[in-house]
Amino acid sequence: MKIERQKILELVYASIEPINEQRESKDDKLELEEETHLFGRESKLDSLGLVTLIIDIEQSLVEELGLEVSLTDEKAMSQERSPFRDVKSLVDYICSLEV
Repeated sequence: MKIERQKILELVYASIEPINEQRESKDDKLELEEETHLFGRESKLDSLGLVTLIIDIEQSLVEELGLEVSLTDEKAMSQERSPFRDVKSLVDYICSLEV
């Protein structure tokens, strides 16, 4: 099944929005852009925030598209470059999954 990239991007952005709602300062909010860092020194997410985001995205994929995937499986963890480094790499990774 081919996954539509734009739909995945919208689901990721929708999962970021509740995180932003909990942050008071505009400087702490994650920008809804593909270049937004999700992991590493440049990310505004701590490890718990990243895990929460991943779980929310997985749930959205099931609810909105009927896709049951694990974004933290061995395939994701064995990537030379983390699929969690920014929004673009995460969306590209999700689109690459054969479901």
